Amino acid sequence: MELPAGWAQCEIGEVARIVSGGTPPSKDQTNFTSEGGIPWVTPADLSGYRSCYISRGARNLSEKGYAACSAAKLPAGSVLFSSRAPIGYVAIAANEISTNQGFKSFVLPEGFSSGFVYYYLKHIKPVAEQLATGTTFKELSGTAAAKLPFVVAPLAEQKRIAGKLDTVLAKVNVCRERLDRVPVILKRFRQSLLGKAISGQLTEEWRAENNGGDWQQTDVQSVAQVGTGSTPLRSNPSFFVSTGTPWVTSAATSRALVTQADEFVTESAIAAHRLRIYPPGTLLVAMYGEGKTRGQVTELGISAAVNQACAAVIVDQAKALTAYVKLVFQANYLEMRALAEGGNQPNLNLSKVKEFPLHLPSIEEQAEIVRRVDSLFAWADRLEVRLAAARTQADRLTPALLAKAFRGELVPQDPADEPAVELLTRIMSDKSAAPPQRQAKKSHSLRTAD
Repeated sequence: MELPAGWAQCEIGEVARIVSGGTPPSKDQTNFTSEGGIPWVTPADLSGYRSCYISRGARNLSEKGYAACSAAKLPAGSVLFSSRAPIGYVAIAANEISTNQGFKSFVLPEGFSSGFVYYYLKHIKPVAEQLATGTTFKELSGTAAAKLPFVVAPLAEQKRIAGKLDTVLAKVNVCRERLDRVPVILKRFRQSLLGKAISGQLTEEWRAENNGGDWQQTDVQSVAQVGTGSTPLRSNPSFFVSTGTPWVTSAATSRALVTQADEFVTESAIAAHRLRIYPPGTLLVAMYGEGKTRGQVTELGISAAVNQACAAVIVDQAKALTAYVKLVFQANYLEMRALAEGGNQPNLNLSKVKEFPLHLPSIEEQAEIVRRVDSLFAWADRLEVRLAAARTQADRLTPALLAKAFRGELVPQDPADEPAVELLTRIMSDKSAAPPQRQAKKSHSLRTAD
């Protein structure tokens, strides 16, 4: 890469002291303190952390704990870099800090902006990941960390770059935070819409204009046939085949429409277990299942048999519309789950599904409700597509801005700035002239990584 005028290139170990994090002391509570002490930072403390500076970790070491561990005190301005998977979390120490063995930290000499180094390390995260080694987990060794490529801008330009990145990336983060709130808003919108749909609020004006009439209070079994299925013996090889009659389980209720099955049963399985083949348009309600499954509803887009965990609801179209009954189930997902009974894994049963209450308008109003919900849901779906595109663009902004910064294109250059090569020459001269460091007591000096 061609460097901008006045810049220089080296390995980061040529200018920075690299300090390995230490192993923590024992879990003895006296090794930690809630007030004062030395902040103890782990990579987990940086997960999702968007500020450049970090002033504390999840816990603080007491003086006793600090003396008992192999950590070093890093001065304010040191740049922390996580060196164990996940590799590449970066932060600047806002005050004196210690880290665990998941870090290789960079203590900078005079003439370097911590912010510049912070953003540069974020920029070369992929390079650090490639240099990491290990089978059980990847780790960036001290030797490898020292060999990370580094570009040096004049100090004044370093500060201009860091300041500009602080400003523009703060705006990017605000944008991302706002985008992150949209899915929650859309979820609430859909839930609110379903509630208004089945309560009559959505079509209140339509009903007045079209003499829609009063709504009737009824239940599912009054407008539909409700059945279930079973699971053929797995031990019988003649019951399951790679092609045949689709057989659907409650796992399929996570889909909006079932258009294919993961398993198929034979005619002998259908006969032996008296499986009913349900037609397209049948609603499937999960009566039990782990996690979010119980209470979910989907619709068959194919003819299929089902297992015993599904209630199959065939709506009489003369009495109610399948699409409307489906909306009722969707709107009452939590209420349906609350009806489940049992111990560790509470289940619904056919009686609960059959007796589930329906607030039923005329067929014409049902059709209008379905039309309006479909239209508004389609609008929400389109918004989610645009949201995904916006998130992708936002995710690309940070690496694009970092790349631009370290090509020397983000801020104007000043020919009056001291060239970086002079800064490097001075640092090298100071390092060669410095007397050898004496071995300090354990835990009370900076340790250069091996």
